[in-house]
Amino acid sequence: MDKVQKPELICPAGTPASLRTAVDGGADAIYCGFVGSTNARNFPGLNFSLDEMAKSVLYAHDRGAKLLCAINSFPTAGRTDIWKKAIDDAISIGVDAVIIADIGMADYMSKKHPNARIHLSVQAGASSAESINFYCERFDIKRVVLPRILTVGEIKKVHDAIDCEIEAFIFGNIGMMAEGRCSLTNYVTGKSTNMDGVCSPANFVHYEEDIDNNLTTRLGEFAIDCIACGQSAGYPTICKGRYNADHRDAYYAFEEPISLNLTHLLPDLIKAGVSALKIEGRQRSKSYIRSVVSSFRNAIDGYARGETPDISDLLALTEGHKQTEGAFKSKIWR
Repeated sequence: MDKVQKPELICPAGTPASLRTAVDGGADAIYCGFVGSTNARNFPGLNFSLDEMAKSVLYAHDRGAKLLCAINSFPTAGRTDIWKKAIDDAISIGVDAVIIADIGMADYMSKKHPNARIHLSVQAGASSAESINFYCERFDIKRVVLPRILTVGEIKKVHDAIDCEIEAFIFGNIGMMAEGRCSLTNYVTGKSTNMDGVCSPANFVHYEEDIDNNLTTRLGEFAIDCIACGQSAGYPTICKGRYNADHRDAYYAFEEPISLNLTHLLPDLIKAGVSALKIEGRQRSKSYIRSVVSSFRNAIDGYARGETPDISDLLALTEGHKQTEGAFKSKIWR
């Protein structure tokens, strides 16, 4: 790492308080979104008003950090003005970059705000040099957030064939669906992750308790898990539910709850050309943000000094206390 530039640590914030926690914990940049459907974490109690975002920009800049505004959902016909206004608002308050998923919004921003910095969202699903170069040439994309489907070797090949920065996820949720292409929650609730910005909306979630205090979790009319008394339960999403299928009782048919953790691969990612390391989790608490930011700040700085940092505390922050390096190390990971 002494021969390459130390990467930026990019951290999530679902609220202004979480943003301040991330900045104070050592994040180089924080990504967050406006209240409403323009970002892919559109949940009650999360996200920023325009005034909150403006104050957060000042807070970050005063402490040497950047603010990246996620406008990374896909507008539906007749509603594009909402997304365009969000872009205009973000630029007007001085955010350092806007994270865009929709090709039409990338076109709008590149024409309306030609001097502003565009980052291509992971939701765009651009995983090849050809697709990334198209965005760079047409819309002057400065950074691409890569989907979580590439090995480190493949990332290196992409890096060598493109002319923009690479940002990669290193910790947090890892879904079974290709980024920007999940329709499971839309099938069940009518609300889309990619267009409405919400997966498994809380108002569709309810629980049924039996006489033994076991809980059946339902999303709308569908049972997606059964939790025995004393078991812990994560947030109820369809892809991480347990089902009776193929003559088997209650198993993870799609994906077992597990978190991405690439701490051991940080030196390899940096050598491959990754210039920004991203933590997932805008729905997480301040305590989670504080812990994970400080851990990765210490890990990145430690590797830069040639040390082997202690990263054992990160396991406690993973989903189900299980972790994986996903496709980054091997395509065969389940």
